[in-house]
Amino acid sequence: MGSGPAPFSEIGKRVRDLLTKDYNFDNKCVFTVPGDANLGITVTGVKLNQLFIGDICSQYRRGKTVVDFKVDTNSNISTTVTLSGIPSGVRTTLSFKIPDHQKSGKLEVQYLHDRAAVSSSVGLHPTPLLELAAAVGSNELSVGAEIAFNVGSASFTKYSAGVGFNQEDFSASIVLTDKGETTRASYIHLLGPEKRTAVAAEMVHRLSTYENTFTLGGSHALTPYTVVKARFGSTGGLAMQCAHDWRPGSRLTLSAEYDPKSSVVAPSRVGLTLALKP
Repeated sequence: MGSGPAPFSEIGKRVRDLLTKDYNFDNKCVFTVPGDANLGITVTGVKLNQLFIGDICSQYRRGKTVVDFKVDTNSNISTTVTLSGIPSGVRTTLSFKIPDHQKSGKLEVQYLHDRAAVSSSVGLHPTPLLELAAAVGSNELSVGAEIAFNVGSASFTKYSAGVGFNQEDFSASIVLTDKGETTRASYIHLLGPEKRTAVAAEMVHRLSTYENTFTLGGSHALTPYTVVKARFGSTGGLAMQCAHDWRPGSRLTLSAEYDPKSSVVAPSRVGLTLALKP
């Protein structure tokens, strides 16, 4: 970790990762074929009920340039070109999709400094969405904000602000989002001398309706290769996950969820994710 602050989007990231990362309630398989030092290919397939979707992604690295190329089952072609370190501390990313290249083009620029992190993006079409985010401070304490302006409608579509505090064994954050309508506070703490156990909590308060919701979660490393996680929400939803690495780059993840108040999907769901790397 550097001495400078992380980008604004990463405020509260440690809590979000514990509560949401790698929870997958569909059947998914990811197969990575390592090539030479500059080229790699990844094939992904997901079964959604009776529908099967997938994509093939290749990545080419040369010097400070990375090119990602992806083709999916809907015949969409996505390309991302990333240039890092020219000039120092700056990362520039150009992305677009075919056949929707006229509206999907996007240019992103990120600048990291010892006391600031600035990110900006603009759509490459006549009525783009302009986004700007900045954080100042250090890797321990950072304050930041973000805005988004739609040129077509001449209106702000997003503005948020937040503060994050990070230490090796705990992290806390509070973010005002949804145009000032929602306050999101989160906290995570690592337990024990080996830090194999973590507990996290997130509370969301909606200022307009005075509604409060919370999510509690935890993780524990049974072995260096097996991690279990669980989360519980104030709406009654419960989810669990078990991930096992049997070799470098290969992981089997089982996720299960029960949400009695779900109106979109079945109350109970189970998903299996298999990642393979020879």
